[in-house]
This record gives sequence, structure tokens and C-alpha cells, in this order.
Amino acid sequence: MSRDLTTSDAATLQAVLLEGGTTSVELTQAYLDRIAAEDAELGSYLHVDPEAALGRATAIDEAGTAGTGLAGIPVALKDVVVTQGVPTTSGSRILEGWEPPYDGTVAARLKAADTVLLGKTNMDEFAMGSSTENSAYRVTRNPWDPERIPGGSSGGSSAAVAAGLAPWAIGTDTGGSIRQPAALTGLVGHKPTYGSVSRYGLIAFSSSLDQAGPMARTVLDAALLHEAIGGHDPLDSTSIDAPVPVLAESARRGAGGDLSGLRVGIVRELGGEGHTDGYEEGVLARVAEAVALLEGMGAEVREVSCPAFDLALPAYYLIAPSEASSNLSRFDGVRYGLRVGDDGDRDLDEVMALTREQGFGAEVKRRIILGTYALSSGYYEAYYGQAQKVRTLISRDFTAGFDQVDVLVSPTTPTVAFPLGSRVDDPVAMYAADLCTLPASLAGVPAISVPCGLSDGLPVGFQIMAPALADDRCYQVAAALEAAQDAARGSRFLDQLPRRDAQPAGGVA
Repeated sequence: MSRDLTTSDAATLQAVLLEGGTTSVELTQAYLDRIAAEDAELGSYLHVDPEAALGRATAIDEAGTAGTGLAGIPVALKDVVVTQGVPTTSGSRILEGWEPPYDGTVAARLKAADTVLLGKTNMDEFAMGSSTENSAYRVTRNPWDPERIPGGSSGGSSAAVAAGLAPWAIGTDTGGSIRQPAALTGLVGHKPTYGSVSRYGLIAFSSSLDQAGPMARTVLDAALLHEAIGGHDPLDSTSIDAPVPVLAESARRGAGGDLSGLRVGIVRELGGEGHTDGYEEGVLARVAEAVALLEGMGAEVREVSCPAFDLALPAYYLIAPSEASSNLSRFDGVRYGLRVGDDGDRDLDEVMALTREQGFGAEVKRRIILGTYALSSGYYEAYYGQAQKVRTLISRDFTAGFDQVDVLVSPTTPTVAFPLGSRVDDPVAMYAADLCTLPASLAGVPAISVPCGLSDGLPVGFQIMAPALADDRCYQVAAALEAAQDAARGSRFLDQLPRRDAQPAGGVA
């Protein structure tokens, strides 16, 4: 029974709870059992507290609210979301063992919705990476092939949901860190409009880009989770004072399969005609098939050119490290976290230097150095200033594109999941994994990744981008595509995932 529960989508679990077919305690125990059995190999979690999870599930059952909204449904949180009394490390040794004294808004809203926190998921340190190999604690593996990466930086969340170790999870997306791992593990992952989900209590990487969002088994699940965490927050100065769009209803409407009148633009610069270098043939073939399905549901398809998108990769890797070099200056061994060399013989500067040298990993150091250089006197305008100008051009290309079409589409990633270790020593190749996701991040527009088939037995993601605050449009189109594909194959996408024998319990801190 527990295996059936842990392979169900969250909307189904909601109905089962409401009908009394299970309890929150039984459901939570089923996930905890599977985590104990399988996560030693997978490495998706950094912290799990079974006692706290079961205690919360018991309280929800006793209150009789399980199945009402999100009540009683377990959830996993990326370890970048500050959570009161729960170790929150952002995947870094410099925050090892830190237990925050408050909840970030995302955590607070999920707690208010009576979800059950299963644990904190693994991630690239400070969200800097595309493979979850940069975690200071453990490598996470892809459930489709344990010798391949699950994407990053939200790879712990993606692996947990794909493998049935959580029904859904929260990730964060700075340059694609929700959409890229979702694509590589066969999930739905949505990056909301920048400012529509509070950043209060997210450990910052790049403040003008970071955004929390849902990772789920289905489009409807992602919409339900997004509705729970979205909306204005006065604690976040970048929060948009606007109501959350009706996302779940948009997903249900899209599942009806009628896209008559919808205008779809294939982005030429993201794997469109003449721009296929670096894209695997299998990825382009699956994306073409998805576009054909949209046409079959009444959508009008055309190609749209967005020339500045070709500059998104270098612009991002100047802007994001520059903001990171500023944000990470707070980790100095003085106020909280790791403190090294404080033996009474060293001055404060030495202690700070030793703490940062031992507390930060190689990729974090690389980006701090790059960002500090880009912001330095004499280089600011030549690098950071130029990158911000490119960002403006990318936003203008989106505006021009949405004057012609309702949504823009592309592959989510140029390739399927690559082998563990294959790009660790090649940062440029690693950064290229975000090629398709960066433009939407730089412009702050919403974008969703939805599975669109397999290439060489591994998932391929289809990206749908919409104008700012039109997140509902992403969900509608994604749900239509999902329904058409499920009908064609006769099953849900994740039902194709090869199931492994349960591993011995252990491996969870």
C-alpha cells in the first residue's frame, strides 16, 4: 500500500485523505519508510526528522482537516529555504548545523497550509551549480539512471519527487535551477514571475534573479503548490502587490485539450531553425513532437526570433556572480555559522579568511572571485554594466515576442542528463546546461518545464514561457500538452521510470 501512496500525485492524495482512504500519519510514514530504504543511494535529502514529521501529521489527523486544501500532505523543502528550528545549510559547510530562529515566507505559508515537512533536500552549495555535484555533503543521483546527474541546483528536490520520496517539493530558480532539474528527472517545474513568490527567508545567491517555485509530478500539482506559496509579502521589498492568478483552475481548463486561438512561438535562438549547435537530436525531436501536439489541439505555431537570447549565458554569468560576491560577504565567521582559527593568536581578518577558505567550496569561490572582479574599479562598466544592458535587450526581445504570440517555447535543456563527473572540471560546459532557461530568469518572466518524452531512455523537458504575471497561461498550455501525451502513451510520464529494488535503510542525517 505504501508504494502505491508514494507513486501517486498530490491531487490524488488530497482526495484519498479527504475520503478517509488513508491518514496523514499513514501517508507520512509511507514516505519516511521509502526515504529510509532508498535515499542512502539516491542522496536527495540532507535532513529528515521522522519524529517531527509524524508529530505534525498526528496533529492534523486529530484536527480532522487532512485532505482540506494541502492539509496532511507531505512536502520537501530545498535546503535554501530558512526553516525555524530545522538545520538549514544551503548545501554549504559554512552553515553546517545552523538552525534558524524564524521561518522564511515560503516555509511559513506551507506550515499555515498544514503540510507535513518531510525534510530538507540536497542542493549545489548556495545554489551555484547545474548538477548537485557541488553540495558540500553528498552527491545526488538521478532516479532514471543513478550514474547520471539529477540537474541542479535543486537536484535533491527533483530526485526526491521523481523517485517517490516526496509527492512534491519546493525548489529555487536563479538561472534555471527549478526547470533544468525538473526536465532531467521527468517532472513539472515552474519558475514564477519574479516577485510573485516571496524571497524573504531564501538564503540569497543573486537577489535580482532568485525565485522559489514548485516541482511536482503533474501540472495540476505544481499549480496547487504554487498557489499555496504565492502572493504579496510586505517582508520582501521586491514582492509584487498583486493577487495570485487562479493557477489550478487554469491547469484543469488546459487539460481539456482545446488550444484554439493560442499563438505559440518557437524561439529560433533556443534550438529553432538554424540554431541547433549543442542540442542533441533526440531532444529536438521530442520538442518537435510536442509542438505538433499543440498544433493538433488548435494552436497556431510560428517561429520567433529573439536575437539577444544568444547573449544570455555570458550576461548571466556576470550578473549572478556579482550579486553573489556581495550577498556571500555576510558569511564571515563572526555572527553565525562556521568559525575557524579563533584561538586567540589571530586577528579578525585572519579568522574571517580561514573561515571562508574552509567553509566555501570551489565553485562558490570561483563565482565570488569572478563577481568581485566584475564589480571592481575600472571594470564595473565594462563587464557588469554591459551585462545589465544585455539584460534590458533580452527583456525587450520578450516584449517584442509576446506582441506576436501568446507563449514562447523551447527545449528546457539542450541535452538529457549527463554522467556524474563528466563536467565537474569544465565549468563552461556545466554552465551551458542552463542555456535555454537563462533568458526567462534575466527578464523575470514565468516559465514552466513539462516532460515531453524520452531520448535514449532519459527524460526531455519542454519549456513554455509567458509574459510577466501570466503564470496561469504557462499552466494552461503545459496541462494541455501533458494530457495529450498521457493519452497518447496510455499512462503518466513517471510511470515509465525504471523502478529499483529498495536499498538498505540509512544515509539520512
